[in-house]
Amino acid sequence: MDIKILVEAQGRDVRIDLFRGIANWFIFLDHIPNNVVNWITLRNFGFSGAADMFIFISGYAAGIVYAKMTMERGFVVGATRIFKRVWQLYVAYIILFVIYIVTIADVAGRFAAPDIIYEFNVTGLVDHPIRTLAYGLLLRSRPLNLDILQLYIILMAFFPPVLWTMLRKPDLAMGGSIALYLAAHAFDWNLRSFPDGDWYFNPFCWQLLFVFGAWLALGGTEKCRAFIKLPALFHLGIAYLVFALAMTMAGRFPQFASLFPASLVDAFNPNDRMNLAPYRVVHLIFATLIVTRYVSKDWPGLRWKILQPLIVCGQQSIAVFCFGVFLSFVGHFALMLSSGSLLAQVLVSAAGIALLTLVAYYLSWSRQQDDPSQIRHRMASIDAHF
Repeated sequence: MDIKILVEAQGRDVRIDLFRGIANWFIFLDHIPNNVVNWITLRNFGFSGAADMFIFISGYAAGIVYAKMTMERGFVVGATRIFKRVWQLYVAYIILFVIYIVTIADVAGRFAAPDIIYEFNVTGLVDHPIRTLAYGLLLRSRPLNLDILQLYIILMAFFPPVLWTMLRKPDLAMGGSIALYLAAHAFDWNLRSFPDGDWYFNPFCWQLLFVFGAWLALGGTEKCRAFIKLPALFHLGIAYLVFALAMTMAGRFPQFASLFPASLVDAFNPNDRMNLAPYRVVHLIFATLIVTRYVSKDWPGLRWKILQPLIVCGQQSIAVFCFGVFLSFVGHFALMLSSGSLLAQVLVSAAGIALLTLVAYYLSWSRQQDDPSQIRHRMASIDAHF
């Protein structure tokens, strides 16, 4: 199918918002250590997790939005809109970075908890505060929990040439992404971080999920449709997800691990998250294949009221993510000061999810008030009343 026809036929896919909302909630819960509630998140049931889902769906959404804009208004306009988005993400990151490290440093000094500085990877504040801030501006500092946003900024910044290629030779763009992924594994490519170490999410590897999402949005799904419908592939996917669950549980429970050969368990534990191990990619592909088989674009459940908070959080994805990073620190600190009991963990997690949802609904309402079409609608209602 021609990409232009395909993109023009694309309507609003609420599933994107739903899954981004799920990813945001799970990322928030995962960022609170020693929290029993984060046992419900994806990372505990297979090789891939909420971060994989977030990057993959972000690539899919970027492919749809910016491809349509580029074909309607030209590549220059499309590229400038992408860079505008990159700037918005960068500003959000800088604001969050400054608030984050200042809050951590203040908490460490006020409550005599210096270990929290090391736990959140901001040790440079002690010896090199100016350099830490400077490297933070260059995305070189690596404070805990901000690495996904750093990765997203880099992926979006390099998306224009990828999109240009994708609109002309989508398979070539996908092939180049795979080649870069393989080269990064073969030659240990990564970006350095300050004061030492490498990026926690290696962008040379994680770009694969972002580009793969865009490729599926721009014709890849149609090319794979006949293959996707094969019953054998579905059954293979189920078997692989069960295997991934078993290996993940084996990595957490030594007694369960003893049921399997040690070499098999060691091959998947610890899970190579930094370089996006191939088994993580395969896991995400099979999970996506199975979920979308039952959750179609017109699935009635997308209109259920119980899912609306997740959908709204997905619609305000970046704001919810940024607020969730700060809330996860607050939640972690609250559990440190309290007994850390099971009840406290549940209450902190529930309160955080409620606040994320409240912020998402407020932003959604606020943007509706600024929408000219909404304003015209309200004025027409007032005129009709009088």
